[in-house]
Amino acid sequence: AAEFIAEATEQQLTGVIKDYGEERFAKQIARAIVAARNGGGAIATTGQLAKIVAGAVPKIEPGQDPATRTFQALRIFVNQELEELSLALPQCRDLLKAGGRLAVISFHSLEDRIVKRFIRGEQDRDDLPANFPVRAKDLPQPRMKAVGKAIKPSVAEVKRNPRSRSAVLRVAERTAVQ
Repeated sequence: AAEFIAEATEQQLTGVIKDYGEERFAKQIARAIVAARNGGGAIATTGQLAKIVAGAVPKIEPGQDPATRTFQALRIFVNQELEELSLALPQCRDLLKAGGRLAVISFHSLEDRIVKRFIRGEQDRDDLPANFPVRAKDLPQPRMKAVGKAIKPSVAEVKRNPRSRSAVLRVAERTAVQ
């Protein structure tokens, strides 16, 4: 992450912070990072970066550090977390026998979107148009089905464990092995 911060252009920083952190002040943060980098040398610590971000944005959400989304964006980008998740889900599915369940906890809306789309895609039986001349029994069976709705932490859970506030649990069951 330090290498990326040291070498990235303002536009690259803006894109990463906006796309992976869903930060509405991405442009201001990127501009502040580049200005600090150009004015005072390398950004060597997370404390320095947090201070730069805090100075670039208004603190809106009480209880949440203004740099949280920026650090999240950098972590997701550098570790390629969304790509890894997209690769892992089909591998997990393939390890399940019929009736086996896949439970995924996501902590970010981008992760949750990937999980939700994967489960929905596994429920679809085909990509054929509705009026395509084929009998229902001849269609491939769905490989998975969603089990219940997405589960979010209760108010009591968030009070006990504040980090759980953004968690979403989705469960899917393997229906057919093809």
